[in-house]
Formats: sequence, structure tokens, C-alpha cells
Amino acid sequence: MRGLSVKKKLTRSLLNKSIAGVCGGIAEYCNLSPLYVRLLFLLFIPCNLIVYIILANVIPASSPTLYRR
Repeated sequence: MRGLSVKKKLTRSLLNKSIAGVCGGIAEYCNLSPLYVRLLFLLFIPCNLIVYIILANVIPASSPTLYRR
């Protein structure tokens, strides 16, 4: 069906989760590998640590029904 678009929403991942699922959620949103996003976060640790904590509290967790088949 043309004309129907599903809006992507940034959520914390339940599957690609190391600490809080922020990097996994960003990776799912951008269609990237979670490894690349985690490496970017590790590359800039001092400022990204604060950003990660803020994002972990602001971004909602994805619903478990999103992953069911």
C-alpha cells in the first residue's frame, strides 16, 4: 500500500542492551550495528557519559510487543 508510512520512534532497545539499551536503540533507529554506536560512545567518554545518563532517563523503553512475531 502506497501512502502509508510508519513513523520510527527512538526507544531504548530490549534486545541490543548492554547497560540501559540506549546505544542499541539508537542503532535500531538509524539501522546501524549496535557495535558501531557503542564504539562512537566509547571514543568520546568524558562528554558522552553525561549524555548517556540523560538519554537513559529520557528515552522510553521499547514495548515488548514490538519484538513478538
